Amino acid sequence: MTGTSDLAFFSLLARQPSLAAAAQALDVTPPAVSRRLAALEKRLGVRLLNRTTRRLSLTPEGERYLEDGESILRDIERLERSLLDSREQPQGLLRINASFGFGRRHLGPAISDFVRRWPEVEVILHLSDRTLDLTEHALDIAIRFGPPPDARVLARRIAANRRLLCAAPAYLARRGMPDSPQALADHECIVIREHERVYNNWQLTDGQRQLTVKVRSPLAVNHGEIAVDWALAGHGIVLRSEWDIAADLRAGRLIRVLPGWEGAEADIHAIYPQRHLLSAKVRAFLDFLSERFAALQAGDPGSAGW
Repeated sequence: MTGTSDLAFFSLLARQPSLAAAAQALDVTPPAVSRRLAALEKRLGVRLLNRTTRRLSLTPEGERYLEDGESILRDIERLERSLLDSREQPQGLLRINASFGFGRRHLGPAISDFVRRWPEVEVILHLSDRTLDLTEHALDIAIRFGPPPDARVLARRIAANRRLLCAAPAYLARRGMPDSPQALADHECIVIREHERVYNNWQLTDGQRQLTVKVRSPLAVNHGEIAVDWALAGHGIVLRSEWDIAADLRAGRLIRVLPGWEGAEADIHAIYPQRHLLSAKVRAFLDFLSERFAALQAGDPGSAGW
């Protein structure tokens, strides 16, 4: 045995009046204590204890080994207690990644409220327009849309979300309402270019059928909020996540187009590494997000919604 086991053994032994007393405390035989002490001294190359038939005394090397060793054992005990506490009480640094639009509109305000509830947690929010690898960027949590991307990480759905077709009343008054997905090809559409996908091919479903519609896109951008701004200005039809357009739908600034059809799956997931399965800060944050978004989502964007 080596390392902390030997430190603990020697700490107990040095505080006993004799090898026999140490053997009784360890529930082993005195020869077993003698053999282990001899093996420890041989490994270290120094003599730690002076033995007589009546008493034990520390050598200078033994005093140093005992003092520094007990300090190490206390540090280990504090570390283990801290780790156990962290599983029960959220604390420490939490690194989170999300997209710019969702991060600014929803995640930033959520984090502000979360750290008020859990002041022992520190948060770094990293917003990006591309998907970041959890391990490479030392992330604790990343917010993703659609199916969980990787079986090697854990995923928790924190909110339902749909991709909806919509346009401003002014555009629909000018161009009319399309009556089928195929009719979108005759309309002006605003597309979002992201993740190297074919950006002007829209994947649509009515719950039973799935269609790919190639749309004409006089306006394209790699930022979803700008696409929504263009739709609000009457430039065309946009396919966008409901978290970004629900308020405009409720206010009538945008109107759903082809309400029986939606875009590809867009539920919001938090993904995190396997090592964080029991982390209190991760669990607390995911619970907080789930409760918050459940309160925001009262149903269809036409009523309360996001």
